[in-house]
Amino acid sequence: MDGGTLHSLRTVEEVFKDFKGRRAGIIKALTADVGEFFEQCDPEKENLCLYGLPTEQWEVTLPAEEVPPELPEPALGINFARDGMQEKDWLALVAVHSDAWLLAVAHYFGARFGFDKADRKRLFTMINDLPTIFEIVSGSAKKQTKEKSSVSNHSSNKSKSSGKARGSESAKYSKSVQLKDEEEGLDEEEEEEHGDTLCGACGENYASDEFWICCDICEKWFHGKCVKITPARAEHIKQYKCPSCSNKRARP
Repeated sequence: MDGGTLHSLRTVEEVFKDFKGRRAGIIKALTADVGEFFEQCDPEKENLCLYGLPTEQWEVTLPAEEVPPELPEPALGINFARDGMQEKDWLALVAVHSDAWLLAVAHYFGARFGFDKADRKRLFTMINDLPTIFEIVSGSAKKQTKEKSSVSNHSSNKSKSSGKARGSESAKYSKSVQLKDEEEGLDEEEEEEHGDTLCGACGENYASDEFWICCDICEKWFHGKCVKITPARAEHIKQYKCPSCSNKRARP
């Protein structure tokens, strides 16, 4: 699969871009397109694999015929376990294997093109800064960002408290300024907390200039564009259910 990609990947940045594209495609399959992905993984078919493509698309198909394959292959036979497990456990299993495959492909490119120790370390650091597919699918990425935000807020509040105790001579005229600073600090904390929020479909961070919507069932946040919801359409939705939760309710 994707043999032609080999000739265009020469730098750490290019390999990382390839990694992000494949990762986005798999995340889409396991979240926004989960219904279609479920149907394609028919246990009656032969051994199937989930491929993430550099174009941010995904494909469920048979493994490459050539031996050895030009690229590392993803987990084989993901369709056989579909009906023998709880759906969330099956998706988590596919996510874990997909994380391992993405790392294998990225480091295959690194070895193929002679990345030295510094380049390999830089590539891994760039990859490691992103949440794993498993963390996104299982919701643990959201929990981690909440914990970080809580620690950050606690640290910020502690520093504010110590700041209040200083400067008794300036207390007479600085009270109003201090109150204003506290209000601005709360706004910054709120913005920081939202900034740590990850889209449940693509895994990217919150941006204040983009429309987001929260699922009322699983409480995950999504870019409107990722789940095809516009602000105008959202106004008429009383209870929003993301594609994954809608698919669970619809399936007997």
